[in-house]
Amino acid sequence: MHSLDDPIISLNGLGPKAQEKLNSIGIYNLEHLLFHLPNRYQNKTHFTSLDQAQVGGEILVELSIDRIEEVATRQRQLLCYLSDENNRTLLLRFFHFNQYQKQQLIRGELIQCFGELKIGRDGLEIHHPEYRLISKGQPTLIEKTLSPIYPLTAGIHQPQIKKWVNIAVETLQQTDLFDYFENLAKNSMPTLKQALYTLHHPKIDDNIDQIANFRHISQQRLIIEELCAQQLSLLKLKNERKQKISNIFKISQKFSNQLSSNLGFDLTTAQQRSVNEINADLGSSHPMLRLLQGDVGSGKTIVAVFACLQAVENGFQSAVMAPTEILAHQHFHGFNDYLQPLGIRTALLTGSQNAAERQAQLALVDSGEAQVIIGTHALFQKAVNFNKLGLVIIDEQHKFGVHQRLSLAQKAHNTPHQLVMTATPIPRSLTMSAYADLDSSIIDELPPGRSPVQTIALANNKKDKVLDKIKQVCAEGNQVYWVCTLIEESEVLRAESATNTHQYLQENLPELSVVLIHGKMNKEEKSDIMAQFSDGKIHILVATTVIEVGVNVPNASLMVIENSERLGLAQLHQLRGRVGRGFDASICILMYQPPLSNNAIERLDILRQTNDGFKIANKDLELRGPGEILGTQQTGIADMKIANIVRDGYLLKQVNYYAEQLLQNNEKNQQALINRWITHDKTQYANT
Repeated sequence: MHSLDDPIISLNGLGPKAQEKLNSIGIYNLEHLLFHLPNRYQNKTHFTSLDQAQVGGEILVELSIDRIEEVATRQRQLLCYLSDENNRTLLLRFFHFNQYQKQQLIRGELIQCFGELKIGRDGLEIHHPEYRLISKGQPTLIEKTLSPIYPLTAGIHQPQIKKWVNIAVETLQQTDLFDYFENLAKNSMPTLKQALYTLHHPKIDDNIDQIANFRHISQQRLIIEELCAQQLSLLKLKNERKQKISNIFKISQKFSNQLSSNLGFDLTTAQQRSVNEINADLGSSHPMLRLLQGDVGSGKTIVAVFACLQAVENGFQSAVMAPTEILAHQHFHGFNDYLQPLGIRTALLTGSQNAAERQAQLALVDSGEAQVIIGTHALFQKAVNFNKLGLVIIDEQHKFGVHQRLSLAQKAHNTPHQLVMTATPIPRSLTMSAYADLDSSIIDELPPGRSPVQTIALANNKKDKVLDKIKQVCAEGNQVYWVCTLIEESEVLRAESATNTHQYLQENLPELSVVLIHGKMNKEEKSDIMAQFSDGKIHILVATTVIEVGVNVPNASLMVIENSERLGLAQLHQLRGRVGRGFDASICILMYQPPLSNNAIERLDILRQTNDGFKIANKDLELRGPGEILGTQQTGIADMKIANIVRDGYLLKQVNYYAEQLLQNNEKNQQALINRWITHDKTQYANT
């Protein structure tokens, strides 16, 4: 008989390799298996007719085989054409198959198949379906209730994880599991034990629609508990930070007034409000940890510069970390333009510097001569010794892991003040959950004089119209970005490579300077090309998404994005934000390959309707979920076991109530609940 504390290696058939793979997703013992919950359910309880089937959804159908065809493209394919009694057709496409499989699929056979419905060149398709040949006596695919589907990691398959989870569920039936929310059971909700059993093994009489949409009372029971654990984890972090001591900055307006008079423009109300909120934090004895949100082009950088001035006035250094070399160089030049007239020295640290350059910059940092240090990941390498680090600024927070932020902060003698910035607006529900340990400032207005970017969607076969627009824009003295989504050609994805596009534009626009930049180039090449584009020496910059974040060329007024249907809303909005930075009217053309899925149509429509990053972020969160918005490097929220901030937002009031109750409870229970749902310190299980 097993115990929930037993390590997973104790299970029959689970060896060291599988153990290592499961450890990588936070599963070390049977209790972790128990809380490895289905992220969706397959519904094989009934057949769907082809006229009612939705593209993008999973369907179960029973049809007749019309014909079989083997085609030899770059990759061999087996095509199986099916039809129903009304001559509606469906194509099954197999990229991997054997001759036995081909021989079994015979014209006239009755076949049941299950899979995701796609739209192809000739109509409806399913790729690599699960299928049964009913006329050959194979068992039906029809099931009495929903089938749980579990999150996987490479090398682990559904049948394996189901087998191991079932052992954990059987163990649960024979043991007790501490319930931190007994009060929920008094409010007509199931106990923790009942809820877990229902989710792993839905019953025939359970409400299938509720379970499929994560609205079943058993799911709500566990969602509330997981969100409480998340809230507690972040609130504990915030409370721990409040106990730490940081350097108190005496707020002075000497440099700030000088910079304000040099700017030639006034800060917006939102910028000034953010500066004031940051100054209030810097004047405290507790370390600042503030999230500065602002839409693309809203002017976050100048707010960060004002924060650096307070550090300089108090004799401290500031470190500014950017996610890419291109953005680090841009920040270096931008900060330098503001700070050099005030007599403040800046330094730049990147991975591509040669030894002599690097040593010279390191010496400036070590001596304290450099008061503001800008760089990439190179900032937190061992060789970097700050003289007196007091402020850490991290641009594009979601591109860095929490551990990287902490590594940089640890280079200070006392806990430094930290400002994290993002141009990817974060919906309020996500801020409350994923960033509950941070205070928040929002720049929710653009500088005066900026006109909104007009957004147009065009099919790929309308390229001649795009070329005409490029000629017009360049004749007016402005510049163009043309963004491709792949570097190398791919027949399957039908996305034109940046190399082919570069050649196409050179051939069709010989009078214009067309230059290619992509992620496979070395850092010096990329920096040189961006400098030429910034100086107006290049008319058209053909790029991959390496220009997504932060690049600032006010003279660029046209953005063309190829295969825009392949990118997420936030990424498209970021790319669009590279234009509209000057005073000329700007246009973003979203090119796409028809036919579009419903999801892609929604994405392109919202971009045509609005330039508001917060509205776009809410829609993106709804379409993609919190994990993709935050990036895989964020901990906790991005890999929740059952909760979803968008879907479950209606439960947040209850979550806050129970989290507050637990905060007043003993600390042992708080930590035990956090450990149940969030595996922070995985080493505690490594040797059990």
